[in-house]
Amino acid sequence: MRVFVRLALRRLLVLPVMLLGVSMLVFVVLQFSPNDPAYNALGVGASAEARAAYAAEHGLDQPLPVQYVRFLGQLLQGDLGMTAPPATPVSERIADAFPLTLQLTLLGMGGAIVFALAMGLAGALWRDRWPDQVTRVVSIACIALPPFWLAILLIQQFSLGLGLFPTGGYVPPEDSIWKWLVALTLPAASVAVPIGAQLSRLVRTSMVEELDRDYVRTATGNGLPRWLVLRGALRNALITPMTVLGWRFGYAMGGAVVIETIFNLPGMGQLLLIGVTNGDVALVQGAVLTVAIALLVVNLVIDLLYVVVNPRIREV
Repeated sequence: MRVFVRLALRRLLVLPVMLLGVSMLVFVVLQFSPNDPAYNALGVGASAEARAAYAAEHGLDQPLPVQYVRFLGQLLQGDLGMTAPPATPVSERIADAFPLTLQLTLLGMGGAIVFALAMGLAGALWRDRWPDQVTRVVSIACIALPPFWLAILLIQQFSLGLGLFPTGGYVPPEDSIWKWLVALTLPAASVAVPIGAQLSRLVRTSMVEELDRDYVRTATGNGLPRWLVLRGALRNALITPMTVLGWRFGYAMGGAVVIETIFNLPGMGQLLLIGVTNGDVALVQGAVLTVAIALLVVNLVIDLLYVVVNPRIREV
């Protein structure tokens, strides 16, 4: 428990510095956007004087460091600015869209973990036999599938072909858990399969290495139950896949943003598409910053899970 608390304190102390760096990076990159916030806010017919007045009112004529300090102050107050007309707080738009993206990402990662464990353990326990060969071929084929193409194939087969799932749309879980799950099954599968295939190879390799270690042979020779030996080996084998799991979460969230557009889901993907299409810098800036912060928090959680999986870890 002491190690867990010490690790959590270390990560929490570093987190504000990382958040500051992310906010600075997002702010600077979007300053190179050719879109004029004053033009977007006031419309096509706005005069040069009106745009200059808008820029002065919102500090857009100030030096970049001054604009960033102002942006950071607003950010600390939870103010991400206003969208282009119709003017709506960016924080409200994100509050409506982000839960769906998070739901899709978590479902996709859950499916990926189940897929990876099933395929990886089958390959490790029957290595160099036909189950191992089958899982290898399936995993390589799934890794080669782009998520957006897999989404289109799933729609053609299971929606248009068999009619088992809708082609798009979203039902909130508070309205119907079953309809919510049905609506997100194909999008989650599109996210889960490529990531699960990648993780399955890591699970298989790590598990094979653990099964070849002396402590496994000793425990087996002493008559310990097979399931108990495998549980201990799996716990040690999960360290490397968990490291990659944090990186893959970012990939899953980015993939979810693309998948949302294909399935017409009102998440962060649709929000970013609207922001880019309309040249709405504030909306794009808020959406990108929200996703980046979410990824930092997830990586913090993954770091803390190291100790839960393997208490012997002392240095991180």
